[in-house]
Amino acid sequence: MKILITGGAGFIGSNFIRHLLENYNDEIVNLDKLTYAGNPENLEEIENNPNYSFIRGDIGDPEIVNQIVSRGIDIIVNFAAESHVDRSIEDPAIFLKTNVLGTQVLLEAAQKYRIRKFIQISTDEVYGSLGPTGYFTETSPLAPNSPYSASKAGADLLVRAYHQTYGLPVNITRCSNNYGPYQFPEKLIPLFVTNAMGDKKLPLYGDGRNIRDWIHVKDHCRAIDLVMREGKEGEIYNIGANSERTNLEITREILRILQKPESLISFVRDRPGHDRRYAIDSSKIREELGWQPQYDFTTGLKETVRWYQENTGWWKRIKSGEYRRKYGENG
Repeated sequence: MKILITGGAGFIGSNFIRHLLENYNDEIVNLDKLTYAGNPENLEEIENNPNYSFIRGDIGDPEIVNQIVSRGIDIIVNFAAESHVDRSIEDPAIFLKTNVLGTQVLLEAAQKYRIRKFIQISTDEVYGSLGPTGYFTETSPLAPNSPYSASKAGADLLVRAYHQTYGLPVNITRCSNNYGPYQFPEKLIPLFVTNAMGDKKLPLYGDGRNIRDWIHVKDHCRAIDLVMREGKEGEIYNIGANSERTNLEITREILRILQKPESLISFVRDRPGHDRRYAIDSSKIREELGWQPQYDFTTGLKETVRWYQENTGWWKRIKSGEYRRKYGENG
C-alpha cells in the first residue's frame, strides 16, 4: 500500500513510520511542516530507505495535499497537529487552523481521490476530565476543556461527518498519554528526565495529583496499525494501557531511576482548565482486534529514561534551539 503519514516528523508519527518500515513493504510518504515539534532527526536512520519519502509542507495547503493524494495514496494517517495544551492557552488560533481546518483539507482530498481509509489520530482529552472513578469509552460525551482538546474534538466531528455524509471510510483513534523515545522535551516525562539529568528544577503543576493513563508509544503504534488494517469503517477505538499514575508518582519514579533528590521538585501554579484525571476503557480494541499492550509502565519508563541518557545530543539540540536553526525558521 501507499500510505500518507501527516506529521510524521513528530514524536508518535516518527515512531509509527519506523514501525511500518520495520514490519511491512508499504510505501510511506511523510508530509510535515516542520513546526517546532517536527524534527527530521527523528527519522535520520531511515531517510534513505527506498520505501520512504519526505515532503515538507502544510496539511492546510490544498495544493500540496492534492498533489500528493492524487498520485495514488491508499491510506491517510493524520498525526499532524498542534498538541501542547500550554501553547494552546497562549495562542488558540494556530490550533484551530492546523487541527480543524488542516484536517478538513485532508478529508476533502481523501474524498476527492477516493482513498481506501482515513485514520484520524485523536486524544482522550476530547472527553474532558473524569472523576475519581470510571473510564472513558467510545460513547463518552465530548467535553473538551482546553483550546487544544476543543480543536481535536472539532476535527473528530469533521471526520465523522465526512463518513456520514460522503461515505468516506474512516476510523478515529483516541489514546491516553504517550511516552517513549523521541518525545519533544516540553512534555512531562522527557522534560523531567532531561531537567533531572542536569540537576535542574522539575516544575510540577498544582499539587501533582493529576492522574493520567500512560501508554508506551510503541504499543500505541501497534494499535494504530491494527485499526488501519482491520478496524471497522466508521468506528472509534480508544487506546489505553491501564497504567494510571499521578504526575507526582511519575516525577518521584524518574528521580528514583536517576538517583536524584526529591528536592528538585518545584510545585508551580496550576494551569487554567487542567483536567484532573483521564483513564481509558480500551476493551473494544482488545476484544474486536485482539490488541494488547506489551509494555508494563515500570519497564517502559526505565527504558525511556535510558534512551534519553544515551541520546543527550538529540534533546540538547532541541532545548538549545539548534535543530530549528538547522531546518529553517519553521523547523
